[in-house]
Amino acid sequence: MLLIRNGYIATMSGRDHDRGSVLVDKGKIIAVGTSIDLELAREAQVLDASGLIVMPGLIEAHCHIGITEEKKGSIGDDCNETSNPLMPTLRAIDAINPMDSAFHNALASGITSAMVGPGSSNVVGGQFAFIKLTGRCLDHMTVLFPAAMKIAFGENPKTNYGSNGNVPSTRMSIASMLREELFLAQGYKNKRDNAQKNGESFEPDFRMESYMPLFEGKIPLKAHVHRADDILTAIRIAKEFSLSATLDHCTEGHLIPTEIAASGFPAIVGPSLASRSKPEVESLDFKTAGILNKAGVLVAITTDHPVTRIQYLALCAGLAAREGLGEYEALKAITINAARICRVSHRVGSLEVGKDADIAIFDSNPMDVFSNAIYTIIDGEVVYQKK
Repeated sequence: MLLIRNGYIATMSGRDHDRGSVLVDKGKIIAVGTSIDLELAREAQVLDASGLIVMPGLIEAHCHIGITEEKKGSIGDDCNETSNPLMPTLRAIDAINPMDSAFHNALASGITSAMVGPGSSNVVGGQFAFIKLTGRCLDHMTVLFPAAMKIAFGENPKTNYGSNGNVPSTRMSIASMLREELFLAQGYKNKRDNAQKNGESFEPDFRMESYMPLFEGKIPLKAHVHRADDILTAIRIAKEFSLSATLDHCTEGHLIPTEIAASGFPAIVGPSLASRSKPEVESLDFKTAGILNKAGVLVAITTDHPVTRIQYLALCAGLAAREGLGEYEALKAITINAARICRVSHRVGSLEVGKDADIAIFDSNPMDVFSNAIYTIIDGEVVYQKK
């Protein structure tokens, strides 16, 4: 049992507590507030958070940590399988290396969990996983798998295949290939469901089975989109097949906020602390998140690690706050909003009774460049302490 006391408790659930406490038992939060039963906590390990900010562990909603490893070059880069533009069977859990040094950097920055998956070279890139950021065995670190199906629009698929004389070489081809793939998967599901309903035998197809969580509403399409037209194409295709989606990067989202809000799809904005390295990100700006938020879009912030290193997640949120998102909404974008978008808000993202005890304790607002993570706690265990 762990008792964190005397801190400013920023719950991210609507109610904060000055000089409050958080009580943890068996990896779960069992009490939050200013009037915790001390008899209940009398045998707890005590962590004094006087003068500190206690809040849920930060969440990176889209990255490639452990798949594109730091310091290892091409040997540690398993992010993109460029042999086929349609690869739904790829699984992030088979490529994430928890020994990547970036995991320590994340923990030292108060980041406790992340959505991790393949890159954007393919039209269909494979399955993401939502994981905790401490441990050596990924099976024990995984919170949700599959968590999303990666799809990509725009320059990356075009460049990786079209430049070699293969398909796709145009945006029309990307959309066409994706539509055909989803059409086949939808037809497969209908046949499978009918066979099960009628008690008939049915030969499963491993590749098509990868799409079934998507059509069953369990996971969203995770759409790599930068340009406004690509964002709208992703929305159009998802709606055609009655699928949910997240709009990842959403670089030109500020140009079409009304249309994005009308779609009902959330946006994971970033990496905004990066170069305008290709034409489709020439409108990159920290103002995007704020404009989308004001339009009614649910927004998270991403570093897209390693494009921007994961330890700068809170700094990216701070810059978005300054450019119109606002301080509280920016904190939500890296905690509870990120959890909601990743469909894990029942476990993480806020300090509430029953949720996982994933907690970050800072000496000041984490979006301040001078802020330090003093403690990072995952499942009730201190996994980082600043020396």
